[in-house]
Amino acid sequence: MKQFTSKELRNTWKDFYKERGHVDVGAVSLVSDGSTGVMFNVAGMQPLMPYLLGQKHPMGTRLCNVQGCVRTNDIDSVGDKSHVTFFEMMGSWSLGDYFKEDRCKWSYELLTEVFGFDRDHLAATVFEGDENAPRDEEGAQCRINSGFKPENIYYLPAEDNWWGLEYGPCGPDSEMFYIADVPDCGPDCGPGCSCGKYTELGNDVFMQYEKHKDGHLTPLAKKNVDTGWGLERNLAFLNGTKDVYKTDLFASVIAYIEKESSLKYDDDNDRTRSMRVLADHMRTSIMLIGDEARLTPSNGGAGYVLRRLIRRAVRHGRILGLTTDNLLEIAKIFIDEVYSDSYPNLVKNREFVLKELKKEIDRFTATLENGMKEFVKILDGVVAASGKSITGKDAFYLYDTFGFPLELTIEMASEKGLTVDEEGFGRAMDEQKQKARDNANFSLKSSSDDLAVFAELDDALVSEFTGYEKTEDTGKVIAIAALGLVDEADEGMTCTIVTDRTPFYATMGGQKGDFGIITTDTFEFEVSDTVKIDGGRVGHVGTVKSGSVKLNDTVTLKVDTNNRANTCMNHSATHLLQKALQVVLGDEVKQQGSYQDGERTRFDFSFSRAVTPEELAKVEDIVNEKIMENISVVTDVMSIEEAMKSGAMALFGEKYGDVVRVVKMGDFSKELCGGTHVSSTGDIHCFKIMSESGIAAGVRRIEGLTGNRVFDHYKKVEASLHEAAKILKASPADVVDRIEKLREEVKSLSSELESLKSKAAKDAMGDVTDKITEVNGVKFLPVKVSGVDMNGLRDLGDQLKGKIGDGVILLASDTDGKVNLVAMATDGAMGRGAHAGNLIKGIASLVGGGGGGRPNMAQAGGKNPAGIDEALKKAEEVLEGML
Repeated sequence: MKQFTSKELRNTWKDFYKERGHVDVGAVSLVSDGSTGVMFNVAGMQPLMPYLLGQKHPMGTRLCNVQGCVRTNDIDSVGDKSHVTFFEMMGSWSLGDYFKEDRCKWSYELLTEVFGFDRDHLAATVFEGDENAPRDEEGAQCRINSGFKPENIYYLPAEDNWWGLEYGPCGPDSEMFYIADVPDCGPDCGPGCSCGKYTELGNDVFMQYEKHKDGHLTPLAKKNVDTGWGLERNLAFLNGTKDVYKTDLFASVIAYIEKESSLKYDDDNDRTRSMRVLADHMRTSIMLIGDEARLTPSNGGAGYVLRRLIRRAVRHGRILGLTTDNLLEIAKIFIDEVYSDSYPNLVKNREFVLKELKKEIDRFTATLENGMKEFVKILDGVVAASGKSITGKDAFYLYDTFGFPLELTIEMASEKGLTVDEEGFGRAMDEQKQKARDNANFSLKSSSDDLAVFAELDDALVSEFTGYEKTEDTGKVIAIAALGLVDEADEGMTCTIVTDRTPFYATMGGQKGDFGIITTDTFEFEVSDTVKIDGGRVGHVGTVKSGSVKLNDTVTLKVDTNNRANTCMNHSATHLLQKALQVVLGDEVKQQGSYQDGERTRFDFSFSRAVTPEELAKVEDIVNEKIMENISVVTDVMSIEEAMKSGAMALFGEKYGDVVRVVKMGDFSKELCGGTHVSSTGDIHCFKIMSESGIAAGVRRIEGLTGNRVFDHYKKVEASLHEAAKILKASPADVVDRIEKLREEVKSLSSELESLKSKAAKDAMGDVTDKITEVNGVKFLPVKVSGVDMNGLRDLGDQLKGKIGDGVILLASDTDGKVNLVAMATDGAMGRGAHAGNLIKGIASLVGGGGGGRPNMAQAGGKNPAGIDEALKKAEEVLEGML
C-alpha cells in the first residue's frame, strides 16, 4: 500500500476521475437545502439526488467531487477510533453514461495501481437476489473481469447490497473490502463480519431499476452509478492504522491537547475518549460555522445540533483541564493548518468562526458551573431516594435554566448508572413551546389537508400565472374545492377556486398572496388569499358573495390593485434593505427569511449582535437614497447557472428551477426572486425602519414601512407629540425640555419619599435588639413589621446588619394584604453554613408564596399574612438544620 496525506488523497481521487472524462462539480454546503428531509448533507450523493432521479445535470454525465458531510445520529459512538461527526466522501457518478463494466474496472485500477493494494487481499460483495430482483451475476462477473479473484466474491442479501428509496430508481450495490492476514473467526467469517478481518474501502451503487408504488420493478432506460469512498477511513487505512485520530487530519490537534493537558493519547481510555470527542466536535463546529451557510448556535434545528456539539466539546475540554483559550487554539489549528487549502471558506470566515465559537463557549461556561452544582443536587436526591431515573421536569429545568442539552444530561446520568425520563422532558418542553407552535404561517387559513384534494386532478390541469404583466385577466374554472372537489359553488359558500389563467400572485418566497374578486355577469367571489397548490396550480380562497359558479365557467379575475402596489413597494424595499445592511454591516449579513404584504415588510438576517441605532440610521438613509435615485427595476429571465455566474444573490436553502427570474436595481442590488416589484425605486416613495430585534441566536429581524404607511406613521407621531405638549402645557418644540425638568422634580420627590418611608419603617420596627436569639452559636433576628415594601425591607436589613454584627436577619411585612419576606446572612454566618436563599425556600410556603436567592440575600412574596408568625417561628428550625 502507498501512503498519502489527506491533501494528496483528495487530489489523487479527483485527478483519477478527471483523467477518465469526469468533471469536478465541487462541494456544496454542509447544511441541507431541506429537499431530502434532513438538516445536513449526510452523504456525498445527497446533493446530486435530483440528477440521479432523472434531472439533467448542467455539467454533464460524468461527475466527481469530495463532499463534506455531517452525521450525528451516532454521536454517542464518537470517542472510539473510527467514529466522527464530520467526514468527507470521495464520490464519482455516471448519469446514464457508463455502467458496471467501466465502473468495476476503474475501481480495481484505483485500488491496485493508485493505492497499491494487491489482488490477494481484495474482496467484493454483490447482491444475492430475492423475490423482487435477480442475483447480480453481471456485477460479480464485472468484478472478476476487472481483476478480483472469483473466490473473493461474496453474495449478500438486500439488507447489505441493495440501495433504494420507497419508490423510484434503485438497484444492487457492490462493496469492496481489504482482507487482513489473520485467521477466519469462524465458518461464516466474511465481509461485514465484526471480527476486523475485512475492512470496507468503498461502495458502487448500480441504479438499474425503477420501483413502482405497487412494489414491482422495471428496468431503467438510463442507468446510473453512484460511487462513494470515505476519506477519513481510507486515509487511516492507507497509512497503516485504523485510528482516524492518528492521521494528519487530527495529529496536530491531538499533539496540542497532549501538550496543554499534560496527558498522553492512548494512555488512559477515558481521557483518550475525551481527546477524540473534543477534537471531533471542535472540527465539526468550525466546519458548520465557517460553511457558506454560516450556521450559528440556536435552540432549534441545525443550530441546536451545533450548540450541542460545542457544549459537549466544552465539557470534555474541562475533563482534560483545558480553558476557553485552548479550545479556540484548537479551532485555529484546524482553520490555519489542517484545512486552509481544501476549505477556503474557513479562512475567509476565520474571525466570524472564532467569534461565534467564543460567544457560545462563554455562554455555556457561565452557566456550566452552577448547572453542574444543580445536576449534582438532583443526582444526590435521586440516589438518596434509591431512584433510577432523573425526572423529565428536572432535566428540563437543567435545559431551560442552565442551557444543558437533554443529551448532555442523559450522558452524565448514564455515567452514574441512571436514566432520564425523556418523555417527561418532552412534555415539559411542549408546555413551554405551546404558544410558539402557531407562529408564522403566512400562507392561509387553508390547511394542507384542504389543498390535498387537488392531487386527484388530471396532471394537465394547471394554472398559468399572468400577474407579472397584468392585474386583471380572464380564465376558465378548472377545479372547485369545498371539503372535497365539487362541480359548483353557491352564494355563501367558502371554497377554493382554481382557474387555468390567473393574475393573482400565490403566497411564496415571503410575499403574501393577492386578494381581490372573481366575477361573471351573475356571480361574485371575494378572494381573501391566494395559495400555491402542488402540480403547478394556483388556488383562490374565499367566499361566494352572490350567484354561483360551475366548472368550465369563464370568469374575470381582478387583483386588488392598491394592495398589490403596496406589496410591491414593500418587496422591492426589502431588496434595497438587504443590500444596505451588507454595505453597513458586512458580508456576515445573509437573508434568513422575509415577509411582505400590503401593510409592511419584515426581513430576517444572520448577524451576531444587535444593530446599533447609528447603524440602523445609515441603513435607512441608504435605502431612501436609492429610492430618491428612482432606479429602474429590471427583471431578466435566465438559467440558474447564468444567474449565479452574474453574481445574483440567492436565499440559502431555497429550491430554484432551471429557469429563474433575476430582479436588478441598477448596480446596487441583484437577486433571484419570483415575486412582484415596482417599476422603479421611486415608486416606493420612502422607507422607515420601525424595529430591530433578535429572534434567535445569531438571527436579527427588521420591520419596516413604505409609501403612505410611513406618512401615516408620522401623522400619528405628530398627533401624539401635540397631545403630549397639551398635557405638559408646552409647545411641541419645548416638550423635551419640559420632560427633563419634570424628571428632575420626580427624582427629587422620590428621594424624599424613600427617606420618609425608611424613617417610617424604622419607627414602626422600634428597638428590636431584644429579639436577637442564638441558633447553634449564630445570632438570629426575626422581625415582623407592617406596611413596608420590599425595598424598605432591604434597607432595614442593611441597617440591622450593622447592629447585629455577624448573624442572620429575617424580616416579614404585611402590606396591603400581601407578604414581603427578606433574609440576609453575614459572611461569618455563611461560613457556619447559613444560606439566606434556602431559609426563604423553607418558610415561603407558610405565607402562600415562593422565592429564593443567593446565600447572602434572598426574598419572597406571599398572599397569606396570617402565616407570618408561623413562618418566623419555622425559620429558627430551618436555620438550625443548616448549622
